[in-house]
Amino acid sequence: MKRILLMVFRNLIKVPFYWCKLCYMAAHVDKYTEEERYTFLKKIVNMANTGGNVTIKATGKENIPAESGYIIYPNHQGLYDALALIDVMDVPISAVIKQEAVGIPFIKQCVACLKAFGIDREDIRQSMRVINDVVKEVKDGRNYVIFAEGTRSKMGNKLLEFKGGSFKAAQKAKCPILPVALIDSFKPLDTDDIKPVTVQVHFLPPIPYEEYKDMKTVDIAVEVKRRIEETIEKNI
Repeated sequence: MKRILLMVFRNLIKVPFYWCKLCYMAAHVDKYTEEERYTFLKKIVNMANTGGNVTIKATGKENIPAESGYIIYPNHQGLYDALALIDVMDVPISAVIKQEAVGIPFIKQCVACLKAFGIDREDIRQSMRVINDVVKEVKDGRNYVIFAEGTRSKMGNKLLEFKGGSFKAAQKAKCPILPVALIDSFKPLDTDDIKPVTVQVHFLPPIPYEEYKDMKTVDIAVEVKRRIEETIEKNI
């Protein structure tokens, strides 16, 4: 909370304009292209980083597929995870987030601008509809972020188990899986600290469909987690 207040205080003059424009853009999504909406969100994230003493260090960007239509699978440390990815991803991304978060102010507007999906993990039918919608959009060339742990680990740089069901969308879309290791992304918004912090975003080599097509989703989950875990251990 302290860092959020710092972000707002240091950008006090800009906040009203950016908030009003974000709300308007979220309410009139189809008036703007995906690139326009995404560029605006990147400006907000950049402004928040500068005001909140947050630095993003990205490595492995050469591993990002040149052709859109892939799913990013990062570990899930905290509230800042999606913002860190938006900051370093040059091409538009969308996301699948838990339904409970969709109504939270700011997140609600970002979800609208990204045309993201809220998923209710307790509702099997709704979850399947979301997966099918993501599959269709990935096949059409959009890029999605899915947090395979399902929720924030709340254990710093330690991971929860990756859920096999999270990888059904990739299997159905027959798309590349892009593992991403996030380090210290829990510190900006999930700790009561305002000291300068560096968040690491490591893009790992993508896993092509041909490599995982004969694997069970639970086995894909284990393998993706292993790669991310190894990267985190090497860089903390």
